[in-house]
This record gives sequence, C-alpha cells and structure tokens, in this order.
Amino acid sequence: MTGTEHGPGVRRTSGTRRSDARADTGVRRAVAGTDDDAPQGSATASGDAYPTSTGSDDDLLTHRGAGEGSGSGREFVGPDDNPHQASPTGSDDAYPTSTGSSDRHLTHRGTGQRAGSGPGFAARLADFAARCRDGIPPAVAEDATARIADALGNCLAALGPYVGDDTAGGPHEAALTMARRAGGNPESTAIGSGARLPADRAALVNGTLAHALDFDDTHLPSVLHPTAAVLPAALAAAEASGADGPLTVAALAAGGEICVRLGMASYDPRLRNSVFFEKGLHATSICGTVGAAVAAGLALGLSSAQLADAIGIACSMGAGVIEANRTGGTVKRIHCGWAAHCGVSAAQLAAGGVTGPPTVLEGRFGFLTAFLGDRWDAGPLLTGLDAMDDAARWEYPRTVYKPYPSNHFTHPGIDCALALRADGLDPADVVAVELGVAAAPRRTIGEPREQKVRPSSPYHAKFSGPYTVASALLADWDRGPGVQLRDFTPEAFTDPRRLALAARVEVVSDARCDAEFPHAFGAVLRVRTRGGARLEHRVTSSRGGPGSPLTATELAEKFRTGAEPSLGAERSDRLAATVAALPGAGPGCVTDLLSLTRI
Repeated sequence: MTGTEHGPGVRRTSGTRRSDARADTGVRRAVAGTDDDAPQGSATASGDAYPTSTGSDDDLLTHRGAGEGSGSGREFVGPDDNPHQASPTGSDDAYPTSTGSSDRHLTHRGTGQRAGSGPGFAARLADFAARCRDGIPPAVAEDATARIADALGNCLAALGPYVGDDTAGGPHEAALTMARRAGGNPESTAIGSGARLPADRAALVNGTLAHALDFDDTHLPSVLHPTAAVLPAALAAAEASGADGPLTVAALAAGGEICVRLGMASYDPRLRNSVFFEKGLHATSICGTVGAAVAAGLALGLSSAQLADAIGIACSMGAGVIEANRTGGTVKRIHCGWAAHCGVSAAQLAAGGVTGPPTVLEGRFGFLTAFLGDRWDAGPLLTGLDAMDDAARWEYPRTVYKPYPSNHFTHPGIDCALALRADGLDPADVVAVELGVAAAPRRTIGEPREQKVRPSSPYHAKFSGPYTVASALLADWDRGPGVQLRDFTPEAFTDPRRLALAARVEVVSDARCDAEFPHAFGAVLRVRTRGGARLEHRVTSSRGGPGSPLTATELAEKFRTGAEPSLGAERSDRLAATVAALPGAGPGCVTDLLSLTRI
C-alpha cells in the first residue's frame, strides 16, 4: 500500500470513501452502551430509507411524544425528513402524526394505519411466517443455509483450543450442566457433547455456544445478531418434530426476518442509533426471542393463529442488558441461548393453548411501547410482508458476517491497524495512537478507559478498541494477518508487549465517522512514531461489511478454522456438505446434521 503525503511528516492512506458524508451533529447525550455491532451501512435497497439527523444537539435530547428536551417536540419523523422515500400506501398522509393526547392512538411512519385498526401486527407477522412453510425464494434459502454453516463453525470454535475463558468451563458448560441436571425428554442434540436434551434446553446450550466468541453475524441497521438467537431454536424444534430440511431452512429465514425487522423498528434517525441500545437493552436477545418463537413454531407445525400467540408469549420473555460490553462479565454469552430457549418455550406453550394479546406489539402496553416508548417506527417492521416471494424484499439476507472474533465496533480500527502494518509500520516504533470512531461505538470500545486499556478478561478484551488495535499491530503474519481467536487466549491477554501498546491507544470521537453513523461504520487511526512520523489510515466500511463483504472462499475458510480443531478435516468437510444439502433433505435430517458435531 502506497501512502500519500499530506504536509510535513504526515502520511495518509485511505480505504473506501463515501461522497455523501454528513456533518457531525456533536452527539453529547450519554448513551447507556451500544450493542456488539454498529451499523456499517444502510440495509435498505435505496441506502437512504432511514435518514440520519441533521438537527442540533438539542434534537437528540428530545424524546418523541414525551415533551422533554429543548428540541421541537415533534413526535414522529414525517415524510419531509426523507423526501426520496415514497409512501408505501401511495397517499400523501401515510405518516400522520399523533395528536399528543395521553390516550391517543399511536400512529407510525410507514404503515398508513393507526395502531389497533385492521389485523394486529403479530397476526401480520404470523401470516408472513406461515406462508414461508410453502416455500421461500431460492436466494433466501441459499443465504439461510450459508448462515447455518457459519453459526455451526462458530459453535465448534467455541469448543476449540482458543476459547480463552477465564472461568472454569465458561457459560456454555454452566448451561449444559444445568440442562443435564434438570432432565426431561431427550428431544434434541447439544452441539459438541452430543447430549440429548429437551428442545428448549438444547436451544439454551447451543445458543450460548453460537454467541460465545462474539463471532456471529450482524444485521444492519438493526444492530443485532439474528442467527445466533434464532437458529438454535429452529434446529432444536425441527429435531424434536422430525421436520425436513426445507422447513428447517424456512423456519430460520422467517424467524431471522422478524427478528431483524423488530430491530429496525427501533432505529431513531435523530439519535442515529437503536433506541434499544440507547437504553442499554440488548436487542439481540429481546428481538431474538420473538424471532426464535416464530422459527420454533414453524418447525413444530403451528398454525398462523398459533404463531401469533407464540409471538405474544415471547414478548413477555425476551430480556437482556448490555453493560457487560463496557465493564465485563460473562452473562452476555448466555443471551442468545436464553432467547432461543424462551422462543422454543413460547412456541410449545402456544401449541398447548396459551394465547397472546392480539396487540402485543403495537398496543398501549405492548412490546414496542414498553421497550421503546414512542420512539418506534412500524414501517420497517411491516412494509412488504405481502410480497415476500420477491427476495429483494427480505432484510435477513443483508446480515453481514464477521471476519474477526470481536465486537463489531472494533473491526474498522483493526482494519486500519492492519493497513498501516502492511504499509511497513513497526509496532516497536509506535509512541502514540489515536483511534477515531463514532460517538456510540466509542462509549462501548473506549470507555471506561482504564478497563479498555487493561481488560478484565480475554472475553472483555473483545470489546476493547485499544486491545484489538494493539493485537492487529502485533499480528503474527506468518500465521495469517488479522485478529484471530488466538489473540484472546489467556497467554495473549497477559502479554506485556500487547498491554503496553494498548496503553498507548486513545479512543476519541471522529466527526466524519459520527456524521455517517450508522449508515457507514468506519474508523480513522493516527499513529506517531519514535522518528516523528505521523501516519494515518481511514476506512468507512470495515471488512465483511456492506462495502466489503466476505467472499464464499473466505467464509469457507472461516468455517474450517472453527470446525477443524474439534472435528478434524474429514468430518468438517462432511458437516459442511450436510449443511449445504439441507434445502433438499428429508425428515429427521437435523439429527443427522447435529450428530456430526459431537466431539
């Protein structure tokens, strides 16, 4: 890589640039933490369907519908905020605003209807899911199948030699021990141990594995990990019911779609963030519980009405806070397992006759208002559900894969560090490093500073900008460039050289990253060397993101790297082939698939 000179002693290199960068809004409102993965680009076809704010700081302090703050007090962003977005209903009043009374019918951008009119939101989502039983677009089925392989590879990697757990056995072992002690019918298989467990407990164990390494895929801009929460429920229920491959794949796709759409409904364009994460809530486990219930319900053969009930039940079960991203703790690794467990339980309860409120999502005391207040948008949740035979309508396939086993906020900084290293930077010459990111990621990967420069555990290090930048600068290129699983072992975590370099990294807010967040997820890295040189590299879409997706070859290599240490090359290849054949496999195929994961 060749640098370009910009003044004396400054060399800049750059990744992909955007021509539509917006001005920094100077976000100053304290954010309670942000999810694992920040949005790197628009997940919509147009790229501007969910516009970012151009308002003042005061706009960010205004809660829509609450009358708080010093902004305009307007409750909902109307069509004028995005003149390029067509009304889904074709009318001029598709986005009516609320009258502001305390007992009003809430109205939401993108639906053209008042809450409470027509079928409830849960019924509409359930009808979509039920239609998936008759088939989904081939491109969507292919995409979902690839996600099964990625997730299984991540699960097996979590059982391999580079887990780096600081606790005996880790959360997965605790979940497995609890599940075994509880007993019950041997319905489904636990990955790795081969233990036969009740379906809900197998989902708990496997979901914990899927999220254990923070290596799972991420949807943008809903900012959550759909597959790690939904797939374990789909597999457990499909194995228990003897479902065939096409239904299993369709269950994952439908559950994943509903999961990410719920997450997208939480995006507030004036905050440039998900309201879930603004409040410190883990959208992955909260929305994932609902998606998991739909996936499990499809695999168990529930009717459309029963699927709506499963959604209604699941809305009382999802939970998760994300303070562990900032200050540590191992509970977050349980979140996807708990979502999958609750999803299976909700589907089983619905099958047994338990019912949910028909307005469980949009009602006065429903899911959206309970978690998000008035700051939610039904448009991304409901638009296009009657035309899902068109693969382009689906959001779940826009989910991006991770190339590095760490918090997604750290990835563009890793890319910058690797670029400077490839350009000849010697880590021994580094005197000071400044990592610039958007404000929301900074609060997760840069604060509290004393814990980020010296994380409390190898897992906590995955959420540290200083640690991951130092690891990238010190990458062992003879064993492959990039931050890898071995960078989070106890040995790496206590390496004095790595910790000393991490202490030289300061994480700051960058105006350009802030202006583009969350539709672009970037970073800039500035390095000062002992010789006085000042180096800089910027990326606007990290590797694996919308601007630089992983190739099929890279995904296959990621799977092999995760699976082969536990299974060996021959069985890893058999597992990959079995996954690829799922869309055409017969009843009972999930048992055959999971039998190949036993170590």
